[in-house]
Amino acid sequence: MITRLLPGVRRSFKSLSEKEILALAISSEEDDSRIYRAYAEGLRADYPASAEVFDGMAEEENEHRQSLIDLFQKRFGDNIPLIRREHVRGYYERRPDWLVSPLNLEKTRATAADMERQAERFYRAAAACTSDADTRRLLGDLAVAEAQHQHAAVRLQETLVPEGVRNEEEDVEKRRFLLTYVQPGLAGLMDGSISTLAPIFAAAFATGNTWTTFLVGLSASVGAGISMGFTEAIHDDGVLSGRGSPIKRGLASGIMTTIGGLGHTLPYLIPDFKIATGLAIAIVFVELWAITWIQNRYMETPWGRAAIQVILGGALVFLAGILIGNI
Repeated sequence: MITRLLPGVRRSFKSLSEKEILALAISSEEDDSRIYRAYAEGLRADYPASAEVFDGMAEEENEHRQSLIDLFQKRFGDNIPLIRREHVRGYYERRPDWLVSPLNLEKTRATAADMERQAERFYRAAAACTSDADTRRLLGDLAVAEAQHQHAAVRLQETLVPEGVRNEEEDVEKRRFLLTYVQPGLAGLMDGSISTLAPIFAAAFATGNTWTTFLVGLSASVGAGISMGFTEAIHDDGVLSGRGSPIKRGLASGIMTTIGGLGHTLPYLIPDFKIATGLAIAIVFVELWAITWIQNRYMETPWGRAAIQVILGGALVFLAGILIGNI
């Protein structure tokens, strides 16, 4: 009773009456239908077949909502109390669809599957912990309804998105991931790892001072990251090229550029010059191997060609830094 009088306090599920449970189920179905509609609209331009799946799932949710409303009117009348998920303690929650925009195809499909499983598990657990026969029956019916939603989603997926179409959509998703994150990130990692070799090792061999070398490496890495990030973000808005958000590309490029330079800069926090330089050189080899692996894994560049390009370029810049530092 006290929780009914205190504003902002969530009610426990056990304290809800059958009328309130049914009202909660209605509002939940309404929310899920709206979320599926939003998913469909967000996917329609790039993945029309999957958008149809979510249109169908939204319609399924709407039909169940109407069935629940009919049952409510039969048992309790026309006045349906507004009870939402956030009003009930322990009830499953949904992440607002606007927080996950732009939509990732596989994550959206997985989220939809989780939505249905969460609802089914919750209703079954709630049914198991109640002793009232009518409430138990009602919760069990809701659990069955949610299970039917999952089966309906599978049927819609098989009908509207056959394997060929699904593979085509996954190829589009993979290409977008490569263009938005991998390509600019790889360019940044290469620039940060290789272009900073000369100033860092030139400073190291010219001064023999680890702290000075660290400051030179830190400034070179951060400066290169900012430059690469802004360059990537402003030179292509992604509308015509299909490379995705310029902000995401800029962040991927800038962050990876900075990381690439910091990798062989951080060892110079070690006061001993020989140990710091030896560790920095070892890290350079690790960075060059990582770049080669990424090129082979995501850009499908043959191992041999990728290794020659990266190692040869890195070696030349590295030697240039050592030569300049010994002048």
